[in-house]
Amino acid sequence: MTKTYHFIGIKGSGMSALALMLHQMGYQVQGSDVEKYYFTQRGLEQAGIRILPFSVDNLQGDVEIIAGNAFRPDNNVEVAYAEEEGLAYKRYHEFLGEFMRDFISFGVAGAHGKTSTTGLLAHVMSNITDTSYLIGDGTGRGSKGAEYFVFESDEYERHFMPYHPEYSVITNIDFDHPDYFTSLEDVFNAFNDYAKQVQKALFIYGEDAYLREITSDAPIYYYGFDDKSDFVASNLLRSTTGSTFTVTFRGQELGTFTIPTFGRHNVMNATAVIGLLYTAGFDLDSVRQHLMTFGGVKRRFTEKIVNGTTIIDDFAHHPTEIIATLDAARQKYPSKEIVAIFQPHTFTRTIALLDEFAEALDQADSVYLAQIYGSAREVDNGDVKVEDLAEKMNQKAQVITAENVSPLLDHEDAVFVFMGAGDIQTYEYSFEQLLANLTSNVQ
Repeated sequence: MTKTYHFIGIKGSGMSALALMLHQMGYQVQGSDVEKYYFTQRGLEQAGIRILPFSVDNLQGDVEIIAGNAFRPDNNVEVAYAEEEGLAYKRYHEFLGEFMRDFISFGVAGAHGKTSTTGLLAHVMSNITDTSYLIGDGTGRGSKGAEYFVFESDEYERHFMPYHPEYSVITNIDFDHPDYFTSLEDVFNAFNDYAKQVQKALFIYGEDAYLREITSDAPIYYYGFDDKSDFVASNLLRSTTGSTFTVTFRGQELGTFTIPTFGRHNVMNATAVIGLLYTAGFDLDSVRQHLMTFGGVKRRFTEKIVNGTTIIDDFAHHPTEIIATLDAARQKYPSKEIVAIFQPHTFTRTIALLDEFAEALDQADSVYLAQIYGSAREVDNGDVKVEDLAEKMNQKAQVITAENVSPLLDHEDAVFVFMGAGDIQTYEYSFEQLLANLTSNVQ
């Protein structure tokens, strides 16, 4: 009988990507989850991977169990049954740490930008050579013959500690996940421990003061805009179709590169990819060619037009990410009003970064706020509410509900940027329906 990989919580972004990758490599895969629809499940359904309701019946037979981190014996019948019956199971990161040993692995870590950078690296490499990859937006590709493996290396709860990649990028260090990390120093210590596990080369954003303190046995290459880095991006040209820039390595020009994405942060992501692949021996002409065809990753500056109105959906849920997303919107739409619709994610993060959120959102032309989306890991003690964020801002910010997004119609020549990691998409869908129902011939 063939072993089946069973995923408890298969709709999670990392879990769904891993399930897809194993399926494409020819393994038997199934999973269980709640009935609520998640954007990650479409790929699973298209692949023919079974998604079951939670039940102990799913654990019968020859199954290897991979459990999502949110599921424990006290909140999931399958995990409880596995522990009662002595059935072994691994968490996502534990399984991945063992799995990647069969490949030359490329990890991407960082407080912000790791999904976009992983997506860009995976896109370029898979167009050059056979590459398996896991991206945090729920995308995965598996090939049994692949020599290379690209993956997102997540710092939350130090999940990246089982990973020992040959190469890794670290995009930045920032205080996020205040429900787990106690301070910025605690975050730094986690990344510093991870850096020591990288085997061949480490690529670090050189303009991050904390990252400059990182140490590793592997050679460290810095990338950035300033001349103190090893890989330097210069001659930046920002347009409404993307960004063009020159990269030099320790004074040697590597050429001019163009990306179809927006914002200075994406130029840095691309510079990290260029530096890594150059060092790993890849042909830069091929890298240059495939950088230009990158279509982005899910929920990272994803655009659509509804009834002539441009809507951008972005996962930004930290002040640094909000600033980057608004910068990208201004680059692409310099003459339009930038309207931000933001939903804070978790009460602990909102409390810890309230002033920073206000300062970041003030960079939009107009701001609307959705109610705070609490995590299953925390309890709302009433210590913070979204109105507290509105009061901190210099400009007037209006609180809206998913049931009534009509105030957004007050903006005519505007781009609407929906940001958040909770259920901000329900607000977006409401707005899309409102726009779709409008007709230009109403008398």
